[in-house]
Amino acid sequence: MTRATIAAEAARRRTFAIISHPDAGKTTLTEKLLLYGGAIRLAGSVRRKRAERHATSDWMAIERERGISVSTSVLQLDFRGLRLNLLDTPGHDDFSEDTYRTLAAADCAVMLLDAAKGVEPQTVKLFEVCRLRRLPIVTFINKMDRPGRDPLALLDEVEAVLGIPTTPAVWPVGAGDRFQGVYDRWAGHLLLFDRVDGGARRVPATVASLGGEGAAALPDDVRATLLHDLELLAGAGAPFERARFLAGELTPVFFGSALTNFGVEPFLERFVDLCPAARPRAAEGGVVAVDSRAFSGFVFKIQANMDPLHRDRIAFVRVCTGRFVRGMELRHARTGQAIAVNRLMRLRSRERTMIEDAYPGDIVGVWDPGFLRIGDTLYDGAPVRYEGIPRFSPEHFVRVSLRDPFRRKQLKRGLEQLSEEGAVQLFFDRGRLERDPVLGAVGRLQFDVVRHRLRSEYNVEAELEPLPFVAARWLGDLETDVADLERRTNATCLLDREGRPLLLFKSAFELRWVEERHPDLRLIAAVQPVRSDRDAAGAAS
Repeated sequence: MTRATIAAEAARRRTFAIISHPDAGKTTLTEKLLLYGGAIRLAGSVRRKRAERHATSDWMAIERERGISVSTSVLQLDFRGLRLNLLDTPGHDDFSEDTYRTLAAADCAVMLLDAAKGVEPQTVKLFEVCRLRRLPIVTFINKMDRPGRDPLALLDEVEAVLGIPTTPAVWPVGAGDRFQGVYDRWAGHLLLFDRVDGGARRVPATVASLGGEGAAALPDDVRATLLHDLELLAGAGAPFERARFLAGELTPVFFGSALTNFGVEPFLERFVDLCPAARPRAAEGGVVAVDSRAFSGFVFKIQANMDPLHRDRIAFVRVCTGRFVRGMELRHARTGQAIAVNRLMRLRSRERTMIEDAYPGDIVGVWDPGFLRIGDTLYDGAPVRYEGIPRFSPEHFVRVSLRDPFRRKQLKRGLEQLSEEGAVQLFFDRGRLERDPVLGAVGRLQFDVVRHRLRSEYNVEAELEPLPFVAARWLGDLETDVADLERRTNATCLLDREGRPLLLFKSAFELRWVEERHPDLRLIAAVQPVRSDRDAAGAAS
């Protein structure tokens, strides 16, 4: 395989995540992108009637029951000769860790805003992660078919709150129940849509000029508002500059309604040209070019029991360089061991298709017998190790106990698996490892998911007793006398699965008091996984 061939395949890839506050319509937009991309013929719904389809990306039973996304879904489709890898992330902030991990695998992000609510708290948090990773961001303002805020006011809020200039690529024609389409500012024409009941199918669109019959047929006030807004944008709007966009310093803005499909097709057509192809990535020792002939990639997600009949475990790998071929022997950077990859899969939510190869930008599934961890690098050829994915300190804690003590083996297996996925963090009492374990999470809703999955996937009924802690920090110095520290600070110390001490605090005040009184302590809010199993054994001892 030549470098030119690898570079050409990488140039065809578009790998992006959709981020938003809960209920902004993220999963609905994902479903409609699949519809217009030709991957499905009929779009499903998050909150459906009895006869309607579920959303494709919501495959877990708890997602279908509650109408929310609790885990990132990978959806792949081909569109206009391009391979799209779409990452549908959880919007609820209780699952923000999963979203943070997923953004490490993306080359671009779609920031979805609710036209009535504008920039919401979770959107701000996720935007900051994108900014730190210097991800280009395209904004889609959704729900224009409902009563909402003035589009110009929404642009002002994005710039004021997020600190990023906006440049509208399209502009809405009407709003609420009078929303009729969009004006494509870059192409210079109107796109007027016909309403289709339910929004499950593609909607017909009419292309019209601003001064032609199509525009003349618009209600007088709608046409007057459109012309007024376009005149303001022409005089004061920021011009689109691709270099600034790719640097994360400018966001193109689209308007539409994912529910009714208005504006989705022009968004997709423009987005695949805006979204950058696979790009070079930073690794230990320097930047690695995508056209390198040697394969490399990293694990950003692990999911067990996607197929409940076979109790499988799939590692999601972002391909960074080279050609990934089924059956090739790879080196595992964390342990230095060689592993053979005999099952290489293309993913679409729960569905998987066996494939023979993959290229930079692709997201592929690898069958994992329990060897891989989130953040692991796999490579072929010269050693390479990509930056690890951090684990954030939990803010909520519960102690796990069993209703049926004879299910302890199943509980242990389930908790280990869920902690390796990143669904929850697993801790143990120092010096009393036989006691019931403690679970930590960034959001309380994660515990509901754990309880549900223990019951449905491992046949375990677990009791989760809340603990009175609200903050935690890892100790950076493993030589610290933990017992003496507990006496001096009134903190509680647990050990994580890799043997590292974690201090738990009952209030933010306690944490600040310890930081001020003990400046010599190195308290860490996020840690990288240990480098190898040997290191983990040393830490635990």
